[in-house]
Amino acid sequence: MSPRPAPNSPDEGLAIGYQPSEPEADVSHLDRLLLALARGGERPFLSFPDHLSHQVTAELAPLLALFVDRRQGPYAATPFDHGAREYEAAVLRYFAALAGAPIEEVDGHVAASPQAALLHGLAVARRGLPAPSVYVSEQAHYDVVRACELLGMNHVRVRALPDGTMDPDDLRVQTRLRREAGALVVATCGTPLRGAVDDVSELSAAAAAATAGALVAAHSTPVPAWSLAHGAHSVTLSGHRLLGLPVPAAVSLVRRRQRAPVRPGTVPGRLLAGSGSGLAAVLLWTRLRSLGRGGVAAMVARCQDVAAYAVEQFERAGAGPGRFPGSLSVTFDRPPSWVVDKWRLECFGDLAQITATGPVTRTAVDEPAADLPLGRRGAAA
Repeated sequence: MSPRPAPNSPDEGLAIGYQPSEPEADVSHLDRLLLALARGGERPFLSFPDHLSHQVTAELAPLLALFVDRRQGPYAATPFDHGAREYEAAVLRYFAALAGAPIEEVDGHVAASPQAALLHGLAVARRGLPAPSVYVSEQAHYDVVRACELLGMNHVRVRALPDGTMDPDDLRVQTRLRREAGALVVATCGTPLRGAVDDVSELSAAAAAATAGALVAAHSTPVPAWSLAHGAHSVTLSGHRLLGLPVPAAVSLVRRRQRAPVRPGTVPGRLLAGSGSGLAAVLLWTRLRSLGRGGVAAMVARCQDVAAYAVEQFERAGAGPGRFPGSLSVTFDRPPSWVVDKWRLECFGDLAQITATGPVTRTAVDEPAADLPLGRRGAAA
């Protein structure tokens, strides 16, 4: 048997040793990392926001010095929350109103990530069914399939229509094939590629639905059928990308009729995990308070305007753009590698994508749009 190869030696400059490091050296390392991530602010990551505005940074920085641990959710007072419970409750009231339900009719919590919120929604949804299958669009985020695997739930892929939404006819066929097991449908509000919004009202004709999305849908005109008001039993909303938070944050809302009674001897909290994210709740509250409901709506409108402008510019460049109505995501023909690398574009097969959030402005769209004809000519040559 040949000897096992030795692992690569770590970069000694970054290795964690027995003795404390020199602070000046670590500051130098972090400065280089910041420069590499931001690239001097000259070329934004157009597929996702990659940095925060100075206003947001100044607003949120003091909160990063706090340790806020929320145990058992916002409904149970504990000696550990130091008043953060009221902030989380205010965030939940805001998102419950967006999702079309009085806070008295839903349970909720702020999770440290969209993945954790999604796990909670699926775990609660399956309580009333013997062995349900989870029906997932082929355009849904891969985290949905990962959550099913973690929970040991069977998932069934459902075809998507050309606009990126789940095909209700295929869903109807798939659920009829497995009628005896029960069905959980994950409708997506903002698919990763096209930003498509599944119609919950239409899909719930085949099975009960849970949705994953989206501040954008709630502030679109007309409002798509995405929420608790349209028949969903639970919603998972991701807030950090659009609001520009420095850490992931999400909200899980579940209709109370799905909540299982607390059994004697069990933990009375309603969370899947033992602790919620107090920091995420306070960060969400801070940003939402500073913007107000009107400010959030105006921010969504500005982002939608930039996305529509991107479609116009990419059309002129001959890049074949596409956009789901109201979405912040714009897809277009995948350009050559040098354009992808220059503008740090997210690519899916033959398509590239930009998302009009954060630092993406009309000017930020003009610059890559100018490169697209050059890329096409280079590819043709």
